Amino acid sequence: MSKIFLDTNFLIYTLDNRDSQKHSTARKLFRAAVTSQSAVISTQVLQEFYVIATKKFGIDPVLVKNILISFENLEIVTVTPLLIREAIDSALISRFSFWDSLILVSAKQAYCEKVWTEDLTPGQIVQGVEIENPFLVF
Repeated sequence: MSKIFLDTNFLIYTLDNRDSQKHSTARKLFRAAVTSQSAVISTQVLQEFYVIATKKFGIDPVLVKNILISFENLEIVTVTPLLIREAIDSALISRFSFWDSLILVSAKQAYCEKVWTEDLTPGQIVQGVEIENPFLVF
């Protein structure tokens, strides 16, 4: 399996069981990506995951912190000032939001072939990375 960047919304579905189909798909795909060592995230994703899990879903911050510790086994792209500048340039060119652009340049930095997200149009290739909605494909 090639390297796949996991967007925050994908990871949130591993916790959120309100949509049982997406929850089940996310957990299955997450296990497969971890097992094959193809899963990549960024420090941005870690931060967003914490905020969404604690604020939107009301999950105990200590529990979320422990989940984040388990994510440390994944490849993690550190958001640097250089990546931020690249994301700004990418956002200006692509007209995506800064945050989505930061995800895409982080995926490029890690040599990912795909980004799993619901936030962007599937099939587009941006920064050399294909956008894929894993809930439409599988």
